[in-house]
Amino acid sequence: MGPLSASPCTLHITWKELLLTASLLIFWNPPTTAQVMIEAQPTKLSEGKDVLLLVYNLPQNLTGYSWYKGQIMDLQHYIAAYTIDTEMIVFGPAYSGRETVYSNASLLIQNVTKNDTGSYTIQITKQGDETKGVTGHFTLYLETPKPYISSSNLNPREGTETVILSCDPDTQDVSYLWWINGQSLPISHKLQLSENNRTLSLFGVTKDTAGPYECEMKNPGSSSHSDPVTLNLLSPKLKQPGENRILILDNGTRNDTGPYECEIWGQVGSTPSDPVTLDVLYGPHIPSIFAPFPYYRSGEKLYLYCFADSNPPAEYSWTINGKFLKSGQDLFIREITTKHSGIYGCSARNSATGSSSSTSKTIKVSGKWIPASLAIGF
Repeated sequence: MGPLSASPCTLHITWKELLLTASLLIFWNPPTTAQVMIEAQPTKLSEGKDVLLLVYNLPQNLTGYSWYKGQIMDLQHYIAAYTIDTEMIVFGPAYSGRETVYSNASLLIQNVTKNDTGSYTIQITKQGDETKGVTGHFTLYLETPKPYISSSNLNPREGTETVILSCDPDTQDVSYLWWINGQSLPISHKLQLSENNRTLSLFGVTKDTAGPYECEMKNPGSSSHSDPVTLNLLSPKLKQPGENRILILDNGTRNDTGPYECEIWGQVGSTPSDPVTLDVLYGPHIPSIFAPFPYYRSGEKLYLYCFADSNPPAEYSWTINGKFLKSGQDLFIREITTKHSGIYGCSARNSATGSSSSTSKTIKVSGKWIPASLAIGF
């Protein structure tokens, strides 16, 4: 993507000068109107591509403008400022080295990553108006990838087995939607969605609930559909050779768990047996870590919960960056710091089957937000 105008001169100044510049920007009064418009080119953006944030409806007699990552105009979110008379650019802490500011107020971001998604704010100043500014906001989204449906069992036994469908990949800042037979999901106790709608549990699958299923990933910028998936129903796996005296269960599963009784019939009546309970041991399956947010600030509370399907229930342990933290199904840290950033691992073990399984989740912790009045005093 070529430049929109001649490149302005770039000046790297000291932090004291930067803080002074930032303090002047911070003390601008909030705008009363937001007439400035921002548009992304291209409108559909994938990771690794370049994007240009074009600015429209600029006011007259401009003296300069500043770009911020997010909607908070403070030093921490400050990307760069441009002064029109001197064609000077001052970079801030949020500058990654991939941003270019042009004289027409547009912002180019090269080699976009997931971390670049989110809100952007431009603050514009005019001549003779040193204490007020006009702002514009824009939210950048990546194009959603084409999802695919994963199934815990594509060949369930009709009427007895539970199937869990997942809309993959697990993507941040998207919403998930499901369809069956081209229609939205009906309200039924046999269909249950997870909290974020990414997984769909089907209880006692029948012909009416075998599919085909489709899922959609959607954000305000784009959406994409999966290919349809239909479950293949199998008849119950029961064999009764001879005169029904012996009952054989082929390849027993968790759904075979429960009480069994037999009954003898004669000329004078019938006599049932006492029930015998069959307990099928299994698992643990790959656990899932449930976390309210992937990003935190220092001083906030961190709560993680781990679950793996297992019989008997699994025993859990937690690690951070491979170092043991604690045992138990949940993890709670009352006041986190940047030292708590890292890869959190949850391991589940079934003492009866001797099997274990694990998963991990990355948690990022940033420093505490410093009010502008304190930052100026540095």
